[in-house]
Amino acid sequence: MIKIGITGGIGSGKSTVCKVFKVLDVPVFEADLVARQLMNSDAKVRIQLIELFGSSVYLPDQTVDRKFLSEIVFNNPTFLANLNSIVHPAVLNAFEDWCENQQSPYILHEAAILFESGFYKLMDKIIVVATNEQERIQRVMKRDKTSEELVRQRIRNQWTDEQRIKLADFVINNNDNELIIPQILNIDKKIRVHG
Repeated sequence: MIKIGITGGIGSGKSTVCKVFKVLDVPVFEADLVARQLMNSDAKVRIQLIELFGSSVYLPDQTVDRKFLSEIVFNNPTFLANLNSIVHPAVLNAFEDWCENQQSPYILHEAAILFESGFYKLMDKIIVVATNEQERIQRVMKRDKTSEELVRQRIRNQWTDEQRIKLADFVINNNDNELIIPQILNIDKKIRVHG
């Protein structure tokens, strides 16, 4: 089975692209979603997060307080690195277990920080979803109902499209003036035919 990493900056449209791949019967491992689930449900991860950030990291309903956590880690590289050192190994284990249950010619591993986390090294090919920064900012402001400054802070903690594209096997341009479905179909065909 071929493992394809798919990444892009916040607001690039990775989730939309992955929905199209799902329609093509390509299984998609959503690393960011799995990470959030593990922070809520994995006892070992929960204990480590409380040790690192205090009990305030969880809301009264026992789900992680994402706003609290993001305010801490997006302004402190050490805390971000510590958070990643807790969550990434758990996500890797979940990914390996998930892969064992797939029967497709190829799968997608979707992650916002595929390169930053080092997960890209485990992939056979990489797809980058690229979008100009102003469109990304507008999408995230609308989606998350947040300020431009907070979105820019999050962007600064991620690689740039230029950095990602240098390591990509395929690039999907997801700007308002470009159709993504023909690009996705072309990539799907190439992977199925050539691997």
